[in-house]
Amino acid sequence: MAAPGYLGVTPPISVAQPSEREREITVSLMNELRNQNSFESDEESRRRELVLGRVAGLVKKFVRDVSIAKGLSEVAANAAGGKIFTFGSYRLGVHSPGTDIDICCVVPRHVTREDFFAVFEPMVRATEGATEVAGVPDAFVPMIGAKISGISMDLLCAPLNMSAIPDDLSLKDNNILKNLDESVVRSVNGTRLTDELLRLVPNVQVFRDALRCIKLWAQRKAVYSNKIGYLGGVAWAMLVARVCQLYPNAVAGAIVSRFFTVMSKWQWPQPVLLKQIEEGPLQLYQSDRAHRMPIITPNYPSMCATHNVSETTHAVMCEAIVQGADGNIEYEYADGRPSTGAQLLEKIVAGTAQWSELFTKHEFFHRYKNYVQVVALARERGESIKWTGTVESKMRHFVLKLEYLDALNRFARVVRCKDAEEAGKLLRGEGDLVVGEEDKDDDAEVEGKGEKVFMTSFFVGLGIKPRAQGETAARRLDMSFAISEFTKMVKGEAFDEANKGIVVRHVKSAALPPYVYDPGELEAKTKTKVTGKRGRRSMGATEEGPNKRPRLAMP
Repeated sequence: MAAPGYLGVTPPISVAQPSEREREITVSLMNELRNQNSFESDEESRRRELVLGRVAGLVKKFVRDVSIAKGLSEVAANAAGGKIFTFGSYRLGVHSPGTDIDICCVVPRHVTREDFFAVFEPMVRATEGATEVAGVPDAFVPMIGAKISGISMDLLCAPLNMSAIPDDLSLKDNNILKNLDESVVRSVNGTRLTDELLRLVPNVQVFRDALRCIKLWAQRKAVYSNKIGYLGGVAWAMLVARVCQLYPNAVAGAIVSRFFTVMSKWQWPQPVLLKQIEEGPLQLYQSDRAHRMPIITPNYPSMCATHNVSETTHAVMCEAIVQGADGNIEYEYADGRPSTGAQLLEKIVAGTAQWSELFTKHEFFHRYKNYVQVVALARERGESIKWTGTVESKMRHFVLKLEYLDALNRFARVVRCKDAEEAGKLLRGEGDLVVGEEDKDDDAEVEGKGEKVFMTSFFVGLGIKPRAQGETAARRLDMSFAISEFTKMVKGEAFDEANKGIVVRHVKSAALPPYVYDPGELEAKTKTKVTGKRGRRSMGATEEGPNKRPRLAMP
């Protein structure tokens, strides 16, 4: 059967050429993205390329050393190769300053995951300019996090069923996935997915420009994190790619506007597909039937990229998009500005609003009376990175145990306690969590200066369920069971009480620590309340509103 004359699973909605006004607003969009620091400098780009070159050389040395250790000859060890492939936002070409580089280290079959953590991790740690090196072998996709010369990266390992990895290896062929375990397939498919996405959009540059905008919007509205149940970068990219397919000749400004319109009317759980599934009809496993917002990867084997989305986070994302798409919804900020999305874009097209208004920060820490603070504590920086990642990966399970909550925000701090006793109390959650002096020089020597504790706080906003009509009995907020179950899950059986800790506590809005606010944010909000300028609603229902849903968010 002949291939259709379009990209995607349906014909385009419109193939119209862009209007002059759409071209104008696209120019202003790109200027605003530059003002928002969405593009990295030429110097940082060059530094990334240099660091990637160093990592590529390190992977080859790693493969050679392991090959020699396992009895291969010098010739065979030198020929064993090893190659790195980037994926994610860097490979898509939409990364911003300071963004991590996702790297898949492809190695021959005799090099194992165990070698990756036992041999390669120490090699990375010994590399000049390397900091914050931490392996996470038990993660869903095992990885090593590191920063080299100021460039952050996540390193994955993919042993292929090959005796050697040639320099010209391509990952496009589906046959390379044969006889690989699922975790290796997931590692390799990061690059395969990125390349397929770029192949399936009608105009790569338009896609990139529109995706930069949607990513920044999602981050500012705190609905951007796969770990905690929102859409991650890949899922948002696939949604933007689908809109590009539906409007193949549109410019970036028009794609952004139509994104909100199309996605606000999407009939979930109808899946989003960028092309027909390669291997026959979509097979839904028992667990797949619960997917509320299925977005299916186009590369083989196709899978759902949004399995972490819960009823809670799905409702919040749909609410945010609908607020953006329906110009009749009267959600406004305190100063009367339109909330976001198409309602605002109508004004941008008309010349009565600016792109900067699309990227205003969420008002999470001003919206609720009650919060839950989850604090991950550790004595060592490396241990803190691992421990924080563990706690973060379990947060969505905690959310499922709490019916009415709204958002998750993360703050990392280093505090200096006066002595080991005070540090120990902090790890056990005894006393005031604001104990100690915040330490800006977190890599300095501690001798004679007391004890350091690395702590990362996650905040969950609680929306209280409205009383039923006629209900008068007193109500009590009891989270003890959910908290107990969550801490047991996170700690596991072999928890190091002496060097790590986790604290979960209820915090009133008035008692939120000052570090959760941007400079001047709290003062400005207080002034707004005093003068009585209160909008009807900010982004989302009010705390007592009938549509309150659990929500997680991370800036």
